[in-house]
Amino acid sequence: MSATRPGQGSPAVLVLEDGRSFRGRAYGATGETFGEAVFSTGMTGYQETLTDPSYHRQVVVMTAPHVGNTGVNDEDAESARIWVSGYVVRDPARVPSSWRATRSLDEELRRQGVVGISGVDTRAITRHLRERGAMRVGIFSGDRVADPEAMLARVRVQEPMAGADLAPEVATGEPYVVPAVGAKRFTVAALDLGIKGMTPRRMAERGIEVHVLPGTASVEEVYAVQPDGVFLSNGPGDPAAADLTVVRAVLERGTPLFGICFGNQLLGRALGFGTYKLKYGHRGINQPVQDRATGRVEVTAHNHGFAVDAPLDTVADTPYGRAEVSHVCLNDRVVEGLRLLDRPAFSVQYHPEAAAGPHDAAYLFDRFVRLMAEQAEQAEPAAQAEQGAQRA
Repeated sequence: MSATRPGQGSPAVLVLEDGRSFRGRAYGATGETFGEAVFSTGMTGYQETLTDPSYHRQVVVMTAPHVGNTGVNDEDAESARIWVSGYVVRDPARVPSSWRATRSLDEELRRQGVVGISGVDTRAITRHLRERGAMRVGIFSGDRVADPEAMLARVRVQEPMAGADLAPEVATGEPYVVPAVGAKRFTVAALDLGIKGMTPRRMAERGIEVHVLPGTASVEEVYAVQPDGVFLSNGPGDPAAADLTVVRAVLERGTPLFGICFGNQLLGRALGFGTYKLKYGHRGINQPVQDRATGRVEVTAHNHGFAVDAPLDTVADTPYGRAEVSHVCLNDRVVEGLRLLDRPAFSVQYHPEAAAGPHDAAYLFDRFVRLMAEQAEQAEPAAQAEQGAQRA
C-alpha cells in the first residue's frame, strides 16, 4: 500500500449510532471498522493506549488536538499489537520528531490494518459523547463510504459493549514467566484478563517472579505455581459476564490478592457488589483519585467504562468479611478502590504501572509486597509447629 500524507487520505466518515456523523479524511488503513466510541483525555502516551488490550472493540477519540508527534518506536508498546478498533484524531503530525521514533503513527496504523479518521472536530465528538454517553460507532473510508442510511444501519447491527465477555479474546493462550529482578522474594500468579506488558515488570522490579496465566486458568492451575499472591489484571468487556470461580477460591483460601481495573470489578462482584456501565467512562492519564485512608490525592491513569456499585460511606459485610471503599474519584465520586478488612485483598480501578501516566500509584505494588510478607510471617510459626509435630 502506498503511503499518503497523514490527514490527506481518501474521504472518510464517522457515524454514531444516534445518527450524528462527522466527515474527515482517512488516517491509517482505509476500509470500515466498528466499536464503542469512547474518548481519551491523555495528551501523551498514545502508543501505550493503542496497544492496551483493555481498548479491544473500542474506537478511541483523542481529545488532544495534535497526535503522532513522537511517532512509534519498538519499546513503548504494552502488547504485541494494536487493540483499538478505530482511531479518531483532529490534527495528525506530518512528521514524527522524536529521536526514538522508527516510523510514523500513520504508517503503524496502516501496517496493522487499523482504520482511522482525521480532520474531524474531536471536541464536538467528545462533547456529544459526554452528553449522550458512549455508543456504537463506525468509521468508513475509501470505497466503504456509502449512503448515510446504509452506514448507520451497519453501525446499529453491531453488538453493544454491555454483556460482552471480551477478556478471553485478548488474554495469552499459554502461561509464561517474568522472572524477578535480583533476588526472588515472592511468586505471584497473574491472571491475564488483558494485562499490559509493564505490569508484571513493575512486580518483577520488587523481587516477584510473575507467572502470567490465561484468564481462563482453573483454580488448580493457579495454585500449581505455589503463589504467595494472586494478581487480577485489567481487561476489556463487561465484568458481569466474567467467571468468578478463581477469585472466590483465592478469597476463601486467604491468599493475598491485588486487582486493578477489570480485576477491581471482579473483586467487587465476588464480594457481592454490583457493577454498572458508566455514561462515558474514565479514560486518560490525568484522573484525580483520593486515597480515603490517608486523604492523599493521586493523579492516575484510567481506562474503564464500568464501575463497582459499593457504599461509599459505610463498611459493608460480605461473604469474606468486612469491606470498604478505599479510593474514590474526585470528579464524580465513582468507586476507585476496594479493601477487605478481614482478609488480605485489595484492588483499584486504575493503572498503577504508569505506562503511560504518572507514578503516583506505584506504592500499590509495594502494598501488595507487604501483604505477602505479612502473610508469610503469619504462616511461619504454623509451619514450624507442623515440622516439629512430624519429627516427634
